[in-house]
Amino acid sequence: MARYRSIRQRVDHLLALAAMLLAALVVAGCANPGDSASVAPVQSAQTQPAVAAILPSWREGTAREAIIKFVDDVTREGSPTFLPPAERIAVFDNDGTLWSEQPLYFQFVFMLDQVKAAAPKHPEWRNNPAFRALAARDPAALVGQQKEVLKLIAIANSGMTVDDYDHAIRAWLATARHPKFQRPYTELVYQPQLELLAYLRANGFRTYIVSGGTIEFMRVFAERVYGVPPEQVIGSSQVVKYEMRDGKPALVREPKIDFVDDGPGKPVGIYRNIGRRPVLAFGNSDGDLQMLQYTAAQAGPHLALIVHHDDATREYAYDRQSKIGKLDKAWDEARAKGWIVVSMKDDWNTIYPPDGKQ
Repeated sequence: MARYRSIRQRVDHLLALAAMLLAALVVAGCANPGDSASVAPVQSAQTQPAVAAILPSWREGTAREAIIKFVDDVTREGSPTFLPPAERIAVFDNDGTLWSEQPLYFQFVFMLDQVKAAAPKHPEWRNNPAFRALAARDPAALVGQQKEVLKLIAIANSGMTVDDYDHAIRAWLATARHPKFQRPYTELVYQPQLELLAYLRANGFRTYIVSGGTIEFMRVFAERVYGVPPEQVIGSSQVVKYEMRDGKPALVREPKIDFVDDGPGKPVGIYRNIGRRPVLAFGNSDGDLQMLQYTAAQAGPHLALIVHHDDATREYAYDRQSKIGKLDKAWDEARAKGWIVVSMKDDWNTIYPPDGKQ
């Protein structure tokens, strides 16, 4: 009997060693997640990284736990809330959600430079309130006249081909620097959100940007910076027409606004461009309220999240009284309906990627 127990103990020991070796091999296989900006294939349960390695720039807490639980619930086969990959749609606002937006929306800074360059040809702009708001960099006036500002910029770049406009945006992004951080604007993206985008895609989600900014501006950098291809960028847009120039086909910008993708326009843009209701939505301001409501109104699994800018040391602190990225009604609704409010100060270990990296 004693001999049997001895043999059994040795067998149990060998089995335990085998289990440890198998676990080590699994972890080693997950140690190289690749480029966070690339679209990763869906990982099986056996190759998922350890929970501690998920979202490393997120601190332990309610927000991180809610995200991980939601992703597990909708991707684990056999789960009562399992969703097939086709239904795993995640939408993100851009300004204030994926990158900073203070002291002025970054695209407005680009617009100001464009309008200044075109102003000598348009003396009538001197009496235009939108022009004066741009020239003064007045956040309150700019937000209050967003449609008029978009009309002004549409006039400023009308007649340009989409290729020429694309080149102008790229040239500006390559040289412009943020006044506070003295870094390129495309480096002022949130590291925790880059990790979240990659994590969602690794679990079979399609990630979309749904922003009040223009599609022309965002598409220039969205794939390189966020890993979101141009066809998954939804935003405000300008009328474009087809014509022949120098014997070649060209798309030319018209001095008219086609669509404003802000506030109630966001669910419309989602419907037009995706055709499915998102199951995850992430915003930061009242301009995202309707997108969050649209996502949270469904009976099936869903997750609505809001970034709260409360870190004056590492970024900016603002909410109800801010003219840029005002968070008032959406904050109240988040509290009333149990949406996840992500504290930049408490929930994020770091804000931006290291200098020179995304």
